[in-house]
Amino acid sequence: MRKRKNCELGRLTVEEFKANEKAPIVVVMDNIRSSNNVGSLFRTSDALKVNALYLCGITNTPPSDDIRKTALGAEESVNWKYFDNTLDAISTLKEQGYRICAIEQVEGSVMLPDFLPIKGEKLALVFGNEVKGVAQEVVNHCDLCIEIPQYGTKHSLNISVSAGIVLWDIFQKIS
Repeated sequence: MRKRKNCELGRLTVEEFKANEKAPIVVVMDNIRSSNNVGSLFRTSDALKVNALYLCGITNTPPSDDIRKTALGAEESVNWKYFDNTLDAISTLKEQGYRICAIEQVEGSVMLPDFLPIKGEKLALVFGNEVKGVAQEVVNHCDLCIEIPQYGTKHSLNISVSAGIVLWDIFQKIS
């Protein structure tokens, strides 16, 4: 077997990506500290045709060398918007008919394998701060919480890993 060259992968140009149909998913970043995590979420969102990223609070925004380092240009292709406050982003999304889902460990959460999105349903997935997770005030305004089952001693994943798992799983379920 031979590793394929980049030119053989059939990648879209930025213009083609922007014109292409997107998954009905918005990723909301609730006060993400690490620009590398932000860049990683841009890159994953590009790979899975996420509609937009909403960067909130202390979350860094493009242009940023640290974001560019991990986004590898995806900050140019993926739509994004900044909000001072995560609750403002959620309010905007609710007005647009999105179902708001925090990715968090809470009482009554739905385990990711059990979460069955409705094809065509607009979803906003809220990912939280690397240390504190999704703020309780934000959780209070969500329609549900989705939890990634974990079986080790840590019971936490890096936000970029969590986002990759959740986005891939949901993208598979709605495709």
